[in-house]
Amino acid sequence: MTKNRLKLLWGVLKHTYADRVLLSYIIYVLVCAALIWAFEPTITTYRQALWYCYAVISTAGFGDVVVTTFIPKALSVVLTIYSGLVIAIVTGVIVNFYTQMIEMKNKESISSVMDQMERLPELSREELKDLSDRVKQFRSARG
Repeated sequence: MTKNRLKLLWGVLKHTYADRVLLSYIIYVLVCAALIWAFEPTITTYRQALWYCYAVISTAGFGDVVVTTFIPKALSVVLTIYSGLVIAIVTGVIVNFYTQMIEMKNKESISSVMDQMERLPELSREELKDLSDRVKQFRSARG
């Protein structure tokens, strides 16, 4: 990914506040794992609690780690709902990013064609042929 694309993606993340959503989600997962580790007697390590959170987030439910008390179960429910919302938001941001990338390419292409059309009398035979091909390609892409 080029630097401009990364800047555009970061701009989209910041503009939509998705960067804050992702950061708060990561923090929630880490805190949730700590709370599950603290309140669940069957989970004996923080690593095991993180693994359990991963199983909840991915909805894989491996079954090798299971919570049995109320607080970890409630945290698991909230984590599942939160994960679905974050996935929906991130998907929307990515779609928005790619839409903006396509729009940028179209604007650059249209601008380039318009620049050439303003200089029609100055264009060589090859440049005119290239311009004609680009206009045909643009028309066929538009329907």
